[in-house]
Amino acid sequence: MADITDLKTTLPPLIPPNRLLRWPEVRDRVGFCRSQAYKLIDKGKFPKPIALVEGGRSIAWIEIEIQEWIDQRIADTRPTDPEST
Repeated sequence: MADITDLKTTLPPLIPPNRLLRWPEVRDRVGFCRSQAYKLIDKGKFPKPIALVEGGRSIAWIEIEIQEWIDQRIADTRPTDPEST
């Protein structure tokens, strides 16, 4: 019978599924209005939304892209060198 520690090394890591976020959830995560998001999108500084239906008007953002943007904003505003604090 396999030991529980053996199972930990043989199972692949869990990869969270991609989720699509509508604007209210994106706004809650990033803290600014839709017009500011579009200004940043135009400058290439915020993830572009995707169309939910081809030819439709409904859009959503890919959750991992929003999280990566948030993580990058945090990294850009925090010193990485412990000596600089």
